[in-house]
Amino acid sequence: MKSTRPAGFPNSAHCHASAILTPSSKRIASLFVATALIFSTGCSRDSADKEPVVSVQVAPVNKTAIQRTVTAEAILFPLQQSAITPKISAPVRTFYVKRGAKIHKGQLLAVLENRDLAAAAEENKGTYEQAQAAYTTTTAASLPEEIQKAKLDVQAAKQTLEAEEKVYRSRQDLFQQGALPRKELDQSGVSLTQARNQYEIAQKHLDSLMAVGKQQELKSAAGQLTSAKGKYLGAKAQLNYSEIRSPIDGVVTDRPLYPGEMTATGTPLITVMDISQVIARAHIPQAEAALLKVGNKASITVPGLDDPVDGKVTVVSPALDPNSTTVEVWVKAANPHHSLKPGTSVQLSMLAQTVPDALVVPASSLLTAPDGSTSVMLVGSDNRAHQKTVKVGIRQDDQAQIAEGLQAGDRVVTSGNYGLPDNTKVRVEAAAEKTKGEKPSAEKPGSDKSGDEKSGSEK
Repeated sequence: MKSTRPAGFPNSAHCHASAILTPSSKRIASLFVATALIFSTGCSRDSADKEPVVSVQVAPVNKTAIQRTVTAEAILFPLQQSAITPKISAPVRTFYVKRGAKIHKGQLLAVLENRDLAAAAEENKGTYEQAQAAYTTTTAASLPEEIQKAKLDVQAAKQTLEAEEKVYRSRQDLFQQGALPRKELDQSGVSLTQARNQYEIAQKHLDSLMAVGKQQELKSAAGQLTSAKGKYLGAKAQLNYSEIRSPIDGVVTDRPLYPGEMTATGTPLITVMDISQVIARAHIPQAEAALLKVGNKASITVPGLDDPVDGKVTVVSPALDPNSTTVEVWVKAANPHHSLKPGTSVQLSMLAQTVPDALVVPASSLLTAPDGSTSVMLVGSDNRAHQKTVKVGIRQDDQAQIAEGLQAGDRVVTSGNYGLPDNTKVRVEAAAEKTKGEKPSAEKPGSDKSGDEKSGSEK
């Protein structure tokens, strides 16, 4: 008897049905068809009931130190700078330094044409010396001599007055006794009056010399001396202005003129910078500046230099404008090799806070919701991903501090967490633990199993 297989029957080793149709058994064929449909429906339901498994990578929650840093763009400035501007306008006679020369404070850098100034200084010096001599003569010779003469005049007038008084009293006694005529008594009275007047005049002259004359004469002599000294010092200062000296230690960074060219007041002749240390100045938001303190460690990253340069926060200026949202911060760094050039744009990284025992997770494990809340996908012992809301603290590079929500040793999803539904069954990949260039053996079985599942679904 010839047997046939009806079209549409499944051809699976696990789930199939077979029937032999003969002309005399149509009822049996119908029974077999119904049985095959039942088996096919059962296989499709089993495949659909299998739960999907998502491959993820995880990282443990570690307890370690983490630091809060404040970063900003900054400009380098020299520690000190002096644009030396001459106070007089004169041709440059000699330069003693060139651009790039290292100099010291007080060093002579250039001399301007100054022969006329030197002559004026000499002339005023002579006048000053004459005034000094006149003052010495007035205070040590002329005035004391005149005062001494006045004192002698007073003394002589006083003696004359006393002698006339004795003569007058003697003649008055004789006149009362009748031994002297009236005429001689009157003449003696006149002589007494003249002697008294002479004494009073001499005394007033002495008093005038002592009270007024001496003081005014001394003032006059002192004024002439002061005037002469001022003129001399002024001429000497003008002469000194022709000698250009450095007010600071540093390096000559600019010297625009050549010998013989005329200087102009208000235009720098030589610029000197002290770049033994540099200052990086940055403007940062007030909220970040509030975290910084003078003395905090900082680093300066300079384009072209491999390693950052260490520095310290030296100034956190308050906002001068109450409407301003930023403040200026200065970071000072040593520059012994002069590799840091003023005017360069650099990147500042300032250490604001250090937490020694912080719970830290990779930043890639954080998920931010539209409302601003932050969560992670936590892998539990049931190999399922559970969404957990957390509070994030300090962020440093690719790490983040978890202030609330996790414990040390918890496992968080770092790869495959985006869009992962809560309570999803996961399979942890070992990619994070493999060595560079090594392919984990778990990948092939996982891939084959996934392929079998897919194939079973299709079947």
